[in-house]
Amino acid sequence: MESVKRRYFLVGSNPAETKYRVLKIDRTEPKDLVIIDDKHVYTQQEVRELLGRLDLGNRTKIGQKGSSGLSRAVSAFGVVGFVRFLEGYYIVLITKRRKMADIGGHAIYKIEDTNMIYIPNDSVRVSHPDEARYLRIFQNVDLSSNFYFSYSYDLSHSLQYNLTVLRMPLETLKTETTQTRQESFDIFEDEGLSMQGGSGVFGICSKPYEKYVWNGKLLDAVKNTVHRDWLLYIIHGFCGQSKLLIYGRPIYVTLIARRSSKFAGTRFLKRGANCEGDVANEVETEQILYDASVMSFSAGSYSSYVQVRGSVPLYWSQDISTMMPKPPITLDQADPFAHVAALHFDQMLQRFGSPIIILNLVKEREKRKHERILSEELVAAVTYLNQFLPPEHAIIYIPWDMAKYTKSKLCNVLDRLNVIAESVVKKTGFFVNRPDSYCSILRPDEKWNELGGCIVSTGRLQTGVLRTNCVDCLDRTNTAQFMVGKCALAYQLYSLGLIDKPNLQFDTDAVRLFEELYEDHGDTLSLQYGGSQLVHRVKTYRKIAPWTQHSKDIMQTLSRYYSNAFSDADRQDSINLFLGVFKPTEGKPHLWELPTDFYLHHKNTLSLSQTRRSYTYWWTTGVLKHLPLPFDEVTCAENRRKLTVKKFHKYEEEIDIHNEFFRPYELSSFDETFCLAMTNSTRDFMPKNVGIDPSPFTVRKPDETGKSVLGNKSNREETVLQRKTAASAPPPPSEEAVSSSSEDDSGTDKEDEGAVSQRSTPVKVTDTGENTKITENVVQSTKDVYGVNLSDVPSEDDLTIYTRFVQLGQSQHKQDKNSQSPFCIRCSDLLSYSFCLIPISSFSQDNIYEVQPPRADRKSTEIFHAHIQAGRGNMQPLGKDDFLMYREYIRNRYM
Repeated sequence: MESVKRRYFLVGSNPAETKYRVLKIDRTEPKDLVIIDDKHVYTQQEVRELLGRLDLGNRTKIGQKGSSGLSRAVSAFGVVGFVRFLEGYYIVLITKRRKMADIGGHAIYKIEDTNMIYIPNDSVRVSHPDEARYLRIFQNVDLSSNFYFSYSYDLSHSLQYNLTVLRMPLETLKTETTQTRQESFDIFEDEGLSMQGGSGVFGICSKPYEKYVWNGKLLDAVKNTVHRDWLLYIIHGFCGQSKLLIYGRPIYVTLIARRSSKFAGTRFLKRGANCEGDVANEVETEQILYDASVMSFSAGSYSSYVQVRGSVPLYWSQDISTMMPKPPITLDQADPFAHVAALHFDQMLQRFGSPIIILNLVKEREKRKHERILSEELVAAVTYLNQFLPPEHAIIYIPWDMAKYTKSKLCNVLDRLNVIAESVVKKTGFFVNRPDSYCSILRPDEKWNELGGCIVSTGRLQTGVLRTNCVDCLDRTNTAQFMVGKCALAYQLYSLGLIDKPNLQFDTDAVRLFEELYEDHGDTLSLQYGGSQLVHRVKTYRKIAPWTQHSKDIMQTLSRYYSNAFSDADRQDSINLFLGVFKPTEGKPHLWELPTDFYLHHKNTLSLSQTRRSYTYWWTTGVLKHLPLPFDEVTCAENRRKLTVKKFHKYEEEIDIHNEFFRPYELSSFDETFCLAMTNSTRDFMPKNVGIDPSPFTVRKPDETGKSVLGNKSNREETVLQRKTAASAPPPPSEEAVSSSSEDDSGTDKEDEGAVSQRSTPVKVTDTGENTKITENVVQSTKDVYGVNLSDVPSEDDLTIYTRFVQLGQSQHKQDKNSQSPFCIRCSDLLSYSFCLIPISSFSQDNIYEVQPPRADRKSTEIFHAHIQAGRGNMQPLGKDDFLMYREYIRNRYM
């Protein structure tokens, strides 16, 4: 961003720094925002010449070099938006970012730091005494805390939506394409796409889903003025990614949580729903699984599953003025026709399809009626709405008192949740962008054949969604969502051919990795809404949490109570100002003077709606026609209006994913190449003992993890300390004691580690009285090292099996009977026959002993011969295609 006294010049470039755009922001307007975008694409040379002329023209004296010309104000990674309070406009820029995840080569960044710059210069600035206070309130929304963006991937939509849009029929895109000429001047324009015939590539840009965009109001002032490349939409919530290594095959597990910007706020100040059907604490959680060895969306294997949490969709609230830990629940308005619930479920039918499954975790039996108020009203609302829906698309209501089951010693909470999760995933299905594997056809699984969703030629689609809620939608909800996500993860792994049955056990590396992701996800969302981390975790409900966890739970409860009582009001004001719910206006009450923000979030209190929705046909027109598919993903005229289609040439850098991801034109550095330090199942969860099965689906002991052995700094330091002090340690136990203690699994990791280090270290005992030195070498037993006791002489059967294994590498030729080896001498009678290796696959070319050599086509052969002739000095004349390719290269690289 360059600045002069009268203007700011915002210069943006593509990652390769070959194409540039320039925004001119006027600084002479005290209260208006004047932005000029000439829509021209500059080359690097043109931008340098433009900035040079601006620098020269703004100096006070010709030839003078100083600060009076063009100066750089700030370097940034994107524009969050523009905001105005009572004076002029500010521009909010992203000055620091950090890569958090990668989906198909599309990087997802977290905002680390921002900068707000006041646009009008000092000569025209009109000061206002309350401007500084509004600025402080606005900056209370910490943009460096869990705000995410991506340059090339739409984070406001699910993976299923993004890939479904990409698979729209080509004929549909051609009819929707209205722009055939490129936006910038091109000397090869007349010889471009129209002459190339089929060389064009259609690109699709969809409108973001406004509910999950948090800077939509900040971009309203410029979105109709500037080119769409300037618009960078950010989401708020959580994003985490971990690497699941399956015998070296990298599988990325990504968790993305999108917090709704509608009716957003803090715990006790935002409850229930507003008049438009938007509920408090609404978060859409999507788990994405894909094979990282192939990153292309078209060639790779991708799968996702979406679930939602949100407050009970009723008019209800809690009065926190009583200073009680659990304020009483109050129903604010009577809603006999479930109007607000109808609006909410109509939104869900449009976005997710059917069935909509409600998992209600609030208490059912209470001495004093508290949470049960919400259950009774929600049952009545769902019963009323279902009588107008077709039975096959009815809303499914599942009540389950999770708190009651937790207190019971006879019931296992997670087992019951697992049963619910299985039934839910079977009804909704999940998304995968590839057809079912042939192995699932050869070895059909009962659970797989009962799976719901929609099966299409390109894979499977998720139809419907699970909506989980308790009162706060924090602790109980996060555990329930984890169990449903764990069940869906098993089906996702099975669909990609990574496991043989759609089932995952606790205490495996894969589930521990997934559990850690979900705990980070729950802690982050709990901090945003409730002011503290999770109080009850998955280990709490498994009843394996350590006793120290109880004291931590008490501290989290106190932290949450303090935040709700003293700091939530200020946070709510900041959110209202940031999201544009409240707009400062001269002559009207200020934000801090309002007694309540109820009127800001319920628009029907300020003006009556001219149209009234039907009480019986409560859904949007056209939604039922396409169920169970979500209305937002079907091909219709209304959805096509949300898409912007543009035709590119196949050599355009903008659609070259290889250059975008690998960036061969840049000098690589370790800090940037390995900036994404994700959790690794092998490094962080697999035990470090020798002889351990490396599969992430093997059940480990509860205390057997990579982190507990050598995973953290304290354990490593403790190990080093034990090794240093081993010389002064008491004599080690006998071999019998060692072998007996190694079979006992009741010890902790630290005790085992200390015992191993002492036993494996040579201990020198010095007797000073007799001046004799005795050295005792303690050797680990084979059971400690390998997990089994090795006998002195292998059995004959074991030798036979090992011999056959050795002979496998010697193909199908008959073995020489006279060949001498230690095992052939002892087992000569067993090796007197030939090994006949028979392919076990039903495919003729699908085994390691029968390989078909690759064949080069005619065109490849001609290119190879031309290359040989060129090396000998025999150049072939260039054709028309060669000239066009060279022109495209020149235009993309230098113009």
